[in-house]
Amino acid sequence: MDRWTRRKFFLTSLAGSAFAGAGRLFGKTLEVTDGNRPGPRLLGPAPVAGTRPLIISSANGLNALDKGMQILKGGGDTLEAAVAAVTVVEDDPNDDSVGYGGLPNEEGEVELDASVMHGPTRRAGSVASVRRIKNVSRLAKTVMERTNHVMIVGDGARRFGLAEGFEEMNLLTEHSRKIWLAWKAKTSFNWRPGTDSPEWKEHVAALFDYDAEKIAYAMRVITSPPTGTINCLAVNAKGEVSGTTTTSGLAWKIPGRVGDSPVIGAGLFVDGEVGGAGSTGKGEENIKICGGHTIVEMMRKGMKPDDACLEAVGRVVRNYNGDKKKLTTFHLYFYAVNRDGEYGSASLWKNGYEEGKGAMFAVHDGTPARLVPCKTFFDEIGHEE
Repeated sequence: MDRWTRRKFFLTSLAGSAFAGAGRLFGKTLEVTDGNRPGPRLLGPAPVAGTRPLIISSANGLNALDKGMQILKGGGDTLEAAVAAVTVVEDDPNDDSVGYGGLPNEEGEVELDASVMHGPTRRAGSVASVRRIKNVSRLAKTVMERTNHVMIVGDGARRFGLAEGFEEMNLLTEHSRKIWLAWKAKTSFNWRPGTDSPEWKEHVAALFDYDAEKIAYAMRVITSPPTGTINCLAVNAKGEVSGTTTTSGLAWKIPGRVGDSPVIGAGLFVDGEVGGAGSTGKGEENIKICGGHTIVEMMRKGMKPDDACLEAVGRVVRNYNGDKKKLTTFHLYFYAVNRDGEYGSASLWKNGYEEGKGAMFAVHDGTPARLVPCKTFFDEIGHEE
């Protein structure tokens, strides 16, 4: 009865091709049209048999999963494996999605958020709006292990980290600083050369020594501020599950803005009896549907991970009554594993983080880490990250 009620609600709530996306939440593709073409196809891999150990992440964690798998194969803890994987990217100054080198807020300060959940002990830790400490996934794990709290934010989180031996450092790399200056020149009349100087495009070109590739990248992130984040979920041979989500947040954000990454139940949720789920993309939309918790509860009821992720995407679509004009202003991805080692992911749009590539996520199941297509709610290109 519950499935019928929810299905009826979606079919009467969403218009046009959004009907097709809603149908997919229940394992079907509805053959409806918007008057011009059939509804979007069901994309993504066929359901996979469970494999353990297993570690998955958003696509930008691909090259770090080997580190986590080594820990899992050695009998190590699942949370240690997930945190070790994302730490590789947090340490990379050439990656501006998380940690050191992350794109800053509107004042040029890098602010980081992270959360962890440990399935075997049912514990969690979280930090938000942290400045000058790069490994916030490990800082969140330290909150979980060393305090009676779940979340510590702002300067309190920084001071806690210093007391626990974390290094304080300037997180703004020269690369990210130049992109920030270019963004300021684009958005502010006063942060660009005056009328007696070349226009701001020439100013931006000079910032990047006229390197066409760097200029193109800067222009892209200025136009469409990225929401750089990594979600990572790990399952060991015993079926224990843990996860972490770490981020530098929305580029050019208002200082103090916090998205879904450090919010337990939104950017990350783990129940050791069921599995875990997390998200990347526009965190504000995920917070409103408690996506991580929603997905785990759907898996508890028997949904496969990818279908549970589609359920969460569908709830976001419902919040906008299927209005693609509004929905195309952002992107959103969900990821999930269950304790049997089954995994899946779903995205709002078919395009991925990298320009010209489809929505993908990273999987390491003992064979070399690889990118796997997400299931997609809409079979078309939406917001460009």
